[in-house]
Amino acid sequence: MTREIVAGVDGSPESLAAADWAAREALHRGLPLRLAHAWRWEPLDLPLVQDPEGQEHAAEDVLREAGTAIARQYPEVTLTAELLRDTPVAALLGTGERAEMLVVGSRGHGAVAGFLLGSYGQQIIAGATRPVVAVRSRDGEPAEPPTGEVLVGQLGSPEDSAAVLGFAFATAAARGAPLRAVRAWSLPPLFAYSPASMQLADEAGGLVPYEEKALSDALAPWRERFPDVPVTEHVELGSAGQVLLSSSGAAQLLVVGRRARRGAVGPRIGSVAHAALHLAPCPVAVVPPE
Repeated sequence: MTREIVAGVDGSPESLAAADWAAREALHRGLPLRLAHAWRWEPLDLPLVQDPEGQEHAAEDVLREAGTAIARQYPEVTLTAELLRDTPVAALLGTGERAEMLVVGSRGHGAVAGFLLGSYGQQIIAGATRPVVAVRSRDGEPAEPPTGEVLVGQLGSPEDSAAVLGFAFATAAARGAPLRAVRAWSLPPLFAYSPASMQLADEAGGLVPYEEKALSDALAPWRERFPDVPVTEHVELGSAGQVLLSSSGAAQLLVVGRRARRGAVGPRIGSVAHAALHLAPCPVAVVPPE
């Protein structure tokens, strides 16, 4: 089954910017694009005249207007549009089986909004089995420089970061873009590193060479698979979120992994993804673990 890029639209400038970004990504990858809008009639328990047919027509208009704009600007893209009769989170997550990635709008410096409002964006990111790209709007256009690096954060072992590195390399290859792989590290508190890991660090010549080797080892299979992608290896002392954000100013995309778990106030996606979604100036791809 050919996968497709799925973009959630709701008529907001953020979601229209997401649809525009998704269309350009569909061109880069040679994939079809599906625009999705969620609508489900839910009568209100109020003494008001309620018009389900009118609301459905309004929902169809949102989808039609977005589709017309994308088709006009990107006639080469194979485009479909779908009205999903479900709640926003369930609707977009339900497209995951056929999606190469999901694309939503982001207001940035606050809750991810795009597909609809409130915490929906974070729920989609936390629950998705496919990568989710959050796109910020700048005057109705994606806040993305036309050129620049694909920036990716590498954490843990090669196995831990396989999904995020695979997505980043494939994206850089499709765009003909250079890739910068960042591994942040911090001085270990007492007993934080195991005796075995400290022995490996000593054998490598210290903590910095140890971290550099860890990044190089994680990148090696992806360099071999994507030999035409120029790669810069970047190891820096500091928290992962801070180091990635300090490098994201000229990036065309920031790719991070997800560490989803349930919290007392709902789904949590991990501190690095949370910081990137709120503060990065460029689109952010959040990749679930394999």
